[in-house]
Amino acid sequence: MEIVHVAAECFPMAKAGGLGDVVGALPKYQALQGHIAKVVVPMHRTEFLYQQQWELVHEGSQYLGPQFFHYSVIKEKTNLLGFDLYLIDINGLLDREKIYGYPDDTERFIAFQNAVCDWINSWKHLPDIIHCHDHHTGLIPFLLQYGYDCKDRLAAIPSVFTVHNAQYAGAFDWQRKYLLPACDMLHWSLLDWHHQINPLAAAIKTAWKVTTVSPGYLLELRSSAAGLEKLFDHEKDKSVGILNGIDTDIWDPAHDPYLLFHYTVATVAAGKRKNKEELCRRFGLDPDRPLFCFIGRMVAEKAADLLPGAIAACVAAHPEKINFLILGSGENQIEQQLELLTGPLQDSVGVHIGYQEALSHVMYAGADFLLMPSRVEPCGLNQLYALRFGTIPVVRAVGGLKDTVKDMGDSGGFGIRFEQPSVEDILHAVSRAVALYYEAPATLQKLREQIMQIDHSWKSAATQYLQLYKSLK
Repeated sequence: MEIVHVAAECFPMAKAGGLGDVVGALPKYQALQGHIAKVVVPMHRTEFLYQQQWELVHEGSQYLGPQFFHYSVIKEKTNLLGFDLYLIDINGLLDREKIYGYPDDTERFIAFQNAVCDWINSWKHLPDIIHCHDHHTGLIPFLLQYGYDCKDRLAAIPSVFTVHNAQYAGAFDWQRKYLLPACDMLHWSLLDWHHQINPLAAAIKTAWKVTTVSPGYLLELRSSAAGLEKLFDHEKDKSVGILNGIDTDIWDPAHDPYLLFHYTVATVAAGKRKNKEELCRRFGLDPDRPLFCFIGRMVAEKAADLLPGAIAACVAAHPEKINFLILGSGENQIEQQLELLTGPLQDSVGVHIGYQEALSHVMYAGADFLLMPSRVEPCGLNQLYALRFGTIPVVRAVGGLKDTVKDMGDSGGFGIRFEQPSVEDILHAVSRAVALYYEAPATLQKLREQIMQIDHSWKSAATQYLQLYKSLK
């Protein structure tokens, strides 16, 4: 079976969040199971681009409204990632360092999707599946069926659309419909949601199958989906939740190149201690205290706005008995509030604004607990990384966090869950963790050994996707 994945991100070529990790791993595991997996993303000007060898495989041209554009497709030569990686370049639109955040993002991703369809339409053979990821590719299932330039050949290709985060839909005003490729106007209603062109809604309506990145998130979207609740409920019969996995070759404390001190289940206590000491030395923290880490975007979706108040409350409740280390970036106000904590609480709090892949790996390895108080968490990968590294997740029971973390108060439980995104609930959960650290170190050690052996690799999820694809043939 030949599967083409289309996305805005693919680690390590370009990554802004979990989407990049998924698109960089799922095709690899599908290829390992004997299938042909290909990934198509924009040619963002990233470090990875300039470090690899590429070959030109196609050139074409299309229109973006009245403007004519030329595009080129290049392929990574060495199969470095375990699958074929293709990049689409459009001068003036896709030749940017950042993945998102430009005023013309709508134009950029419409042109990208148009180029993808035009390129695939030029193939002598056709793929078995086109798998699109998030709203940046949401118009493709519609164009395959109703785009004048490609529907005659491509309409019969099954399309799968995965919702990684329904908080972002890419909607734009109908006055800009001229940006769209020529398509059947009788079906324009499939593009509409609340009197706007909505790529996310269009994909949910027109893709052959819709998936979400966890079963729990699929259920939540029927009641909380940024205005798309009725649509998710209406399309529930063609939708399925498949829990994301992680690439256990990359996230492996026994061989992780970012770690100075490697460890296995048998050596987890000593290994985590050494990594913790390195972290604490770097940020001026006491390694004998429990270390709580937060790694992620500093936005309300992740409940990062609660962190300054929650951290202050936790330190006040456990003076000289607790440490926090924060890594991430986002809203300026949240960043500033967190940085201000490092003044009066410098002995208990460390903050790094920005993102460093290497530092994140050391934090997963050295932390005792990972804090995820998210308001919305479609799947969550951080808690899966934490489990792999023997770090106890402290999470709000929402979306994929609820699917993957079982509270230690329940039979067979191994993490700490709380219900509400509030300072009070975070304080209570952290206090439970502090008690575990100081009062039950033997239990903590057993939990570390237990969680490191939970299998959250992509093997199971890749198999589920392949079964889904086969059901469409």
